[in-house]
Amino acid sequence: MIDVAALGELLIDFTCQSTDPDGYPTMAAHPGGAPANFLAALSKFGAKTALLGKVGADAFGRMLRATLTGAGIETRGLVTDDQVFTTLAFVTLDETGDREFSFSRKPGADTCIRFDELDLSLIDEAKVFHFGTLSLTSEPARDATVQAVAYARRQGKLITCDPNLRKPLWSSLEEAKEQMLWSLGQADVVKISDDEVEFLYGLDAEMGAKRILETCGVKLVFVTCGAKGCWFKNAVAEGWVPGLGEIEVVDTTGAGDIFGGSALWKLLKLGKTPETLSEAELRDVVGFACASAGLSTTKAGGISSVPSYDDVMKRIG
Repeated sequence: MIDVAALGELLIDFTCQSTDPDGYPTMAAHPGGAPANFLAALSKFGAKTALLGKVGADAFGRMLRATLTGAGIETRGLVTDDQVFTTLAFVTLDETGDREFSFSRKPGADTCIRFDELDLSLIDEAKVFHFGTLSLTSEPARDATVQAVAYARRQGKLITCDPNLRKPLWSSLEEAKEQMLWSLGQADVVKISDDEVEFLYGLDAEMGAKRILETCGVKLVFVTCGAKGCWFKNAVAEGWVPGLGEIEVVDTTGAGDIFGGSALWKLLKLGKTPETLSEAELRDVVGFACASAGLSTTKAGGISSVPSYDDVMKRIG
């Protein structure tokens, strides 16, 4: 039995380490991709996970497959394609210190996954099916995602979604909004950032969570606000949980994904339907996820930065 199967991008994140005298970045390579980071957190805490996706028949593709195996993530759903390169993402900092993304993805292997290439037995075995919106940016990955979500829904799986917004990957922001709203309408549990709520609705975290719950058929929503914390809401409870406070941040890449995976792990441990969880139960879930995500920022990378359960519990106290 698999706890969580996820569909989506597996890639290399190149993060800026320093800048030379001419202004060019010196970069370090780290394994990543939102669904992979999400699963890495679940696996780190003991869940059984599997990724459906595609990499190139190149050095980075081989390295990523080995990384997933090392992280305890099932790879039989990972397709290797010798016609395209493994997707690369370059993360630099702008003048204000905010992250700026550039992608080598025209196409990247992750965008080339077809529905007929998906190992549907992984979805059959799973309790939860997870997807994000970066697999909706172009074909054939968009069609594969739409069909996979429909398949998982027919099988009665719990559907979780993280509608990541990476503006450079979309042909237009109108298309991005359309696909993100579609994804919200498919999900039982949503993890979304305050920036993405602002983009979709022009609302703050609290009111955005209310809008999503009321209009999208979602049963539980987490709206993360970076280091500040997270607003949560379901049919019977809502509230705010603050972040860790002052920590030495090294790299925020993947922190939101790690929040999502950590929160889902706690939900699976509770074994209750998301819409029935009490405020106390949700505060426990969100507190754990905030601590896990916060600690992940003290290390570089996404998959490689998931903290241990003991370290999270020590931080929570």
